[in-house]
Amino acid sequence: MTWLLNSPLQNLPMILADNGFDVWIANTRGTRFCRKHVSLDSAQPEFWNWSWDELVSFDLPAVFDFVFNQTQQKIHYIGHSLGTLIGLASFSEGHQADTLKSAAFLSPIAYLSHMNTALGMVAAKAFVGEITTWFGVAEFNPKGQKASAFLKRLCNYPGVDCYDLLTAITVTAVRDGVIAKYNYGRPDYNRMHYGEAKPPVYNISAIPRNLPIFISYGGQDALSDVKDVLLLLDSLKFHDEDKLMVQFIKDYAHADFIMGTNAKDIVYNQVLRFFKNQQ
Repeated sequence: MTWLLNSPLQNLPMILADNGFDVWIANTRGTRFCRKHVSLDSAQPEFWNWSWDELVSFDLPAVFDFVFNQTQQKIHYIGHSLGTLIGLASFSEGHQADTLKSAAFLSPIAYLSHMNTALGMVAAKAFVGEITTWFGVAEFNPKGQKASAFLKRLCNYPGVDCYDLLTAITVTAVRDGVIAKYNYGRPDYNRMHYGEAKPPVYNISAIPRNLPIFISYGGQDALSDVKDVLLLLDSLKFHDEDKLMVQFIKDYAHADFIMGTNAKDIVYNQVLRFFKNQQ
């Protein structure tokens, strides 16, 4: 639960709750908190036979449906890192159109063409999910024995700085500078699933232009590089101007949006104000 890493007075969920918002924190597949399945056990390979497309097409819509059914209120979405990628891709596909009120993307991930750390490039180009499976790691728990062994091997890669482990953990299934659906590795397999040799690309510009969006990004972010965020903003160039709010923080890095001691003053209060303006 990275959203809660800061103290109660300094983390975004608690700040929103203290200001009258009903806060729901969603987890994702691939963690030790998500081991339940209607028919499979986590020890079975079939349990792990999924890609991030399932997060986009099934998991996030299921979260929205559950929360909306409980509250009967439209939802403000907040994503950081992987959460932004899932949200951007899902909203571009038209999911949650009837239940989404606004969206805030902190340190957004859409393109990784300009990532500037060796560890991030290794992870993005080779798929952290695929590599960990090769090493026998399905559930990525950094404290686990298999994950520890995997990270030691990864850290031996030339130029990799393993003090930058947050990048390894939050990096997502994005390769070649585009947001595309899962690549089955062979043109004939891709044709079986998609009807074309290459996986389809998620069209970010298809996000409804009247959706209120808040984007905050940092000048020191090794994963969400400024040039890549500018590519994202270019994809949103036809978005309604009065529905898009952008914040740039020159000295902010990827983890600062979650663990920064001044995140409340610099980022969270802006998010709070943005949401209140949509009420």
